[in-house]
Amino acid sequence: MSKDHSTAKVEITADGPYFVSGGLPLSVETIGTNAERESIRWEPGRSFPSQAQYALCRCGHSENKPFCDGSHQRVGFDGTEIADRRPYLTQTKRIQGPVMSLTDAESLCSAARFCDPHGQVWNLVLKTDHPASQQHFVTQTCDCPSGRLVAWDNKTGEAIEKAFEPSIALIEDPDQHCSGPIWLRGYVQVYGADGFAYEVRNRVTLCRCGASKNKPFCDGSHISKGFRDGL
Repeated sequence: MSKDHSTAKVEITADGPYFVSGGLPLSVETIGTNAERESIRWEPGRSFPSQAQYALCRCGHSENKPFCDGSHQRVGFDGTEIADRRPYLTQTKRIQGPVMSLTDAESLCSAARFCDPHGQVWNLVLKTDHPASQQHFVTQTCDCPSGRLVAWDNKTGEAIEKAFEPSIALIEDPDQHCSGPIWLRGYVQVYGADGFAYEVRNRVTLCRCGASKNKPFCDGSHISKGFRDGL
């Protein structure tokens, strides 16, 4: 599932920020909801001035969010990486549908909730021989920012993915009154503090509230923490 789309990279520093290099564009994306409070669309927000390199806060305490201001040292931030480092497909459960299939790595969930509308993707995959259900299934699965969920074409065996340019988005979640994770898009390489090269994927969400129990990845803790970045 990995592709060499970019020389840009994100390096995790020990108990410190994410160091971003390669000129990755940085912007805000907001989760848009309907009257039933279901996540149904991504709403593009402000873009930050282009920088070749920058450091993004991951402890949640910077007074200069989204950028690091050294607060991780003041608060004694523990950024130990404890997430499963195995490739995505070895962590997943697979649900086979008539036309498409779904792989699900639950530990990567960032609680964006695009999986829920129209009866949930776990049920929609079983109806992918019906055009409307198939369309909902593909759209909702591809909108999952963390890449927890991936849709597959049974005939070709290929993953169905949106074509993202290498970029970073800061997720805002007004329905939950909080700010969400850092969303890496377009096959950006992430290196651990020990130099480990994480699997390169089209969609990844990294914790920026400091509270995830699955660092460096988001586990939805920003919601219970009520994390706000003030942007």
